[in-house]
Amino acid sequence: MSILDLENAKPGDEVYVIYRNPHVPSVANVQAAEIVQHPKDPNALALFLNETFHVIEDDDALYTSSESAQRAYDEHFYDFGEE
Repeated sequence: MSILDLENAKPGDEVYVIYRNPHVPSVANVQAAEIVQHPKDPNALALFLNETFHVIEDDDALYTSSESAQRAYDEHFYDFGEE
């Protein structure tokens, strides 16, 4: 899977995330988002997703392609140790 290295992230980068619906925590899906300049901190980056700015946390997984994000989603939600 291709996870974006935050050291190399720059405004304008398109990324894909697994996003949980805050109103229905059992619902998650893969969504496109954009890396942007943080609106309140010119030295930081933020994630623009669903018309909202999100602080990028160290444990956020930002995928460089929708396929990588979908693979991670499938492994997390559907891989129950099958070999």
